Amino acid sequence: MEIVALEDAVVLINGGSSMTGLVPFPSVLGPESVSDIHIGVGTPPILGALSSRHGDRTCRLVTLGCKVNQYETQLVLEALERNGFREATEDEAADLCVVNTCTVTSNGDSRSRQVIRQLAKHNPGTRTLVMGCYATRDPRAVSDLPSVFEVVTDKRELPDILARHGIVDMPTGISRFEGRKRAYVKVQDGCILKCSYCIIPQVRPGLRSRSPEDIEAEMRRLIDNGYREIILTGIHVGHYGVDTTRGRSGLPPFRLWHLFRKLDRIPGAWRMRLSSIEAAEIDDDFISAAGDCEHLCPQFHPALQSGSNSVLQRMRRRYTVEQFLGKLNRLRERLDNPGFTTDVIVGFPGETDEDFQQTLEACRQAAFLKIHIFPFSARRETPAATLPDQVHGTVRAERIRILERLERDLAHQYHASLLGRELEVMVEGECPARAGWVHGTDRRYVPIEIPGGPADVGQMISGRATRATQHFLEAERETGHGCTQ
Repeated sequence: MEIVALEDAVVLINGGSSMTGLVPFPSVLGPESVSDIHIGVGTPPILGALSSRHGDRTCRLVTLGCKVNQYETQLVLEALERNGFREATEDEAADLCVVNTCTVTSNGDSRSRQVIRQLAKHNPGTRTLVMGCYATRDPRAVSDLPSVFEVVTDKRELPDILARHGIVDMPTGISRFEGRKRAYVKVQDGCILKCSYCIIPQVRPGLRSRSPEDIEAEMRRLIDNGYREIILTGIHVGHYGVDTTRGRSGLPPFRLWHLFRKLDRIPGAWRMRLSSIEAAEIDDDFISAAGDCEHLCPQFHPALQSGSNSVLQRMRRRYTVEQFLGKLNRLRERLDNPGFTTDVIVGFPGETDEDFQQTLEACRQAAFLKIHIFPFSARRETPAATLPDQVHGTVRAERIRILERLERDLAHQYHASLLGRELEVMVEGECPARAGWVHGTDRRYVPIEIPGGPADVGQMISGRATRATQHFLEAERETGHGCTQ
């Protein structure tokens, strides 16, 4: 799988080597906005009638953006494989291309268009199906791009659209995640918040949670297929289960922490990780379940976005800095040295030097081990796009450099806090410049380098932290069983 890192999106290309990630049909295909425009209605069945120049039908899949998109692409790939497609090799043109787009920033829009044009150029005669958030947001622009024959504006309609084109055998979930040593499982879709900078609630509105039974079945299947780490993901994971009892009297609530406890009963040497959580959703029940669940990793990703209360108010976030830090401290009281990662938006309209200094101080107090830093990107049709006092690009760039330096220092400090501890390492590959060593991550999502070889890749091994750097922990191999975390 070729992975191309963009400024604020990730492109994963299936075909020729590995794959990306996806969503189980029909229940997990989430509530995207239902557009009045449906591109492709009335077109003849294309996919079922494709006659490959190679004697069989080939496909190439490209994913831009988030873990949810990656999961949804994997689901589409498995559907196509069930219906006679195979992934094209690097040196052959694909009969069908599928692009799962991103619109979280303007760069996501432009890269989505660029990828579609490149696929048309390098796969002559191909037909391209486009899905994802940018396709939902601007279907007419997408439909005008070369080779596009179908634009999916509402992923809930994807099974019907594919069936119309001859793809009739649809999986209810995924069974693998090629090219990856960990798998993603989508547990919900949609967001109902109104953050002033975010376009996603407009393209994935409402809430839709998968049933716990479907999620458990998919988790068991992935574990049986050798995946030792599974990440629970969604558009707003912390709202899992909110939609299942809203307005329905008599149904007991089943929220995210209930799901933790249910999945934790699956036996075996595996672990689960939560992709993200809002600070407002870290309550007593969540903290109790996080401490009790053996398989849940003690690492969480609450998005800070800013360390200034005035900026948070303009962002329409649901917490103050003091409340945010208080939630992290409560998790630290219940768990043993948990790891925290976060998102920060730099240069939000009206962000002053003082606001930015407050963000730096909040990050220090939170002691994050990783900070995903995003320059503010004005999205048309969001309130923040028209706010006064837009921050100049050079100011944003300098603030990003300062925050990156702080991030490296905080990572080094956190890594050092784990020296001498036993680590459970999920091995992801061999170190390319270090013979006889492998790299992976521990339960707290710290990068680890440890002695090992090809047989360790994809397995969980024990080690003890011996040296801390800004970028990783070095560990010595342990032969005992179990890890004290």
